[in-house]
Amino acid sequence: MGLEIKTYQLEVPEDCNLILGQSHFIKTVEDLYEAIVNTVPQAEFGLAFGEASGDCLVRRAGNDDELIKLAAREIQNMACGHSFLIYLKNAFPLNVTQRIKSVPEVVNLFCATANPVQVIIAESEQGRGILGVIDGSSPGDVETEDDVEGRKKFLRDIGYKF
Repeated sequence: MGLEIKTYQLEVPEDCNLILGQSHFIKTVEDLYEAIVNTVPQAEFGLAFGEASGDCLVRRAGNDDELIKLAAREIQNMACGHSFLIYLKNAFPLNVTQRIKSVPEVVNLFCATANPVQVIIAESEQGRGILGVIDGSSPGDVETEDDVEGRKKFLRDIGYKF
């Protein structure tokens, strides 16, 4: 029985965040949809879920046609069962991740980011699964006092601190 490790580069549109996770039931699409609209009603989003049994379809939903198509295409290209992908505009992942984690079907979140993302995929004779992700770039230097001030200003500028 062989195992091959691959990487897949997710597309991340400008002004968009993504959330990549794992869940286990066809009801995932409806429950993730409700979790997002009930938490951040003005969010624009598209989501897709790759079934791992039965028809093995890519299930999709959302309120932005382009983001729905993108999520479905990326889930289909990754071909990892029981994975879901959400593309999100006009909201930050931190607005919805706790709510998404509370969805009964959700078993894992791999990342919530606007960074470039490489998905690390294992492939065997049975199928494919996500091992993890590479989210953005490697850290460099330790922040200076000027960097600390810049971080604090940024958080205030976007309304997350006062």
